[in-house]
Amino acid sequence: MAVELTGITKRFPGVVANHDIHLTVRKGTVHALVGENGAGKSTLMKILYGMQKPDEGSIAVDGEQVSFSSPADAIARGIGMVHQHFMLADNLTVLENVVLGSEKLHGIGGGARRTIQEISDRYGLGVRPDALVEDLGVADRQRVEILKVLYRGARTLILDEPTAVLVPQEVDALFANLRGLKSEGLSVIFISHKLGEVLSVADEITVIRRGTTVGTAAPAQTTPRQLAEMMVGSELPTPETGESTVTDRAVLEVRNLTVHARGAVSLGTEAEPAAGGLTEFAPAGEVKKVLDDVTFTIHAGEVMGIAGVEGNGQTELIDALIGTKAADSGQIVFLGEDITPWATRKRRESGIGYIPEDRHRQGLLLEAPLWENRILGHVTEAPNAKGFWLNPKGAQADTRRIVEEYDVRTPGIDVTAASLSGGNQQKLIVGREMSHDPKFLIAAHPTRGVDVGAQAQIWDRIREARREGLAVLLISADLDELIGLSDTLRVIFDGRLVADADPATITPEELGSAMTGAATGHLHHSEDSAADTAPEDEAR
Repeated sequence: MAVELTGITKRFPGVVANHDIHLTVRKGTVHALVGENGAGKSTLMKILYGMQKPDEGSIAVDGEQVSFSSPADAIARGIGMVHQHFMLADNLTVLENVVLGSEKLHGIGGGARRTIQEISDRYGLGVRPDALVEDLGVADRQRVEILKVLYRGARTLILDEPTAVLVPQEVDALFANLRGLKSEGLSVIFISHKLGEVLSVADEITVIRRGTTVGTAAPAQTTPRQLAEMMVGSELPTPETGESTVTDRAVLEVRNLTVHARGAVSLGTEAEPAAGGLTEFAPAGEVKKVLDDVTFTIHAGEVMGIAGVEGNGQTELIDALIGTKAADSGQIVFLGEDITPWATRKRRESGIGYIPEDRHRQGLLLEAPLWENRILGHVTEAPNAKGFWLNPKGAQADTRRIVEEYDVRTPGIDVTAASLSGGNQQKLIVGREMSHDPKFLIAAHPTRGVDVGAQAQIWDRIREARREGLAVLLISADLDELIGLSDTLRVIFDGRLVADADPATITPEELGSAMTGAATGHLHHSEDSAADTAPEDEAR
């Protein structure tokens, strides 16, 4: 066996995170670990990776009992972990990121470069050692993280939510990489909430619920619904369908919005770089646009989905709408009023909700208690404030309500946000934003990292608010989510809205192809983000 965890128990003040968990991973297999948010998956993997010590139980690696006091101990025994939130330095090259902290293995020059290239070629990772990480897409960054642990000699890899932000083609490529690892006798522990993918890639599945092992499943004999019901301990409700809620009342109008790349003025030519030492080149006088002449309208009761491979302008669109970065040209009209010059705080107070794409960097103060995180973005609004003064008691009481209504698994509201699992952090953010009855909601990856039960709950909350007239801009890497929630669907590519799709007929595979620039029969091309009209009512 590659790894055996026996009777693992881990207690924290007020909560038992793991109780008598058993997990056996065979060599040369992909072993999936699934469970609800807060079920104890992350704690268990932190124990295996040496980040925490168990209170009870034992760990065996390659048949030998071990005790880890740090990740360095785990790495020395061939355990590597790729975290859901990548740990890369954007301003360094792939080679520099890989060797950082492991310079003694192969140096920092030719030997390291040859080893990196050999590993990349052997497992089909396609990594370029001299590429700058900040220039890489999310799938390439993930491959760099996998290469990092292989470079350190990992024989068992822990992958935490590895497909959370990948489009179908990138998922296929990752699974091909995993098959390459298996063929070399390496083992993979695969943590995911995407049960269809779990069943397609795993050789064995272990389910944990409320901190303890509840069973194992053979992928060939299990359906996603059966697996989900093992996770939650009860039958799942059947998804609702209903009439269209889209009205003809415009809530948000975006007109010819353009955003230039940071520092992108006249770029000059390669022979004569522009002033300021810019390293990107374009024809003289030309400006690089990361968001290019985007126009659309979202109506009350409408969810408009934006589909695109990460890095095609979605982040810049969000920044421009919420006001964290100014657009270079164009206009943003909210409820008939031009808000283009407004600051972020004024936009938020006027009724714009925001579920950010990166909850750690943009949505939470990780070392602050949950009730203080409840206040973020709504510091001047009730129940967080009374007049000009903060109202801690009001914020605390409402945090308890959110914890209960959104099933945030926590021992209390005074624990830090960092102590919650990623999915529970996400539920706290969604609860916070939905609690202020926004008129327009920017929802960027709203269910990233949450389990199937919480995902269904968040979807229901959005649908319920949509019936009450909420307008939603939905940006997601989950194509099923985009298709299932959206009333209208647009494809963004290279900073432009290039095509429209009908959510009622498009498939995830077709949508994934369109996102990479390929044509598909169920899309029609947008002409300069053609003038928007209210979508016809149709059964959804």
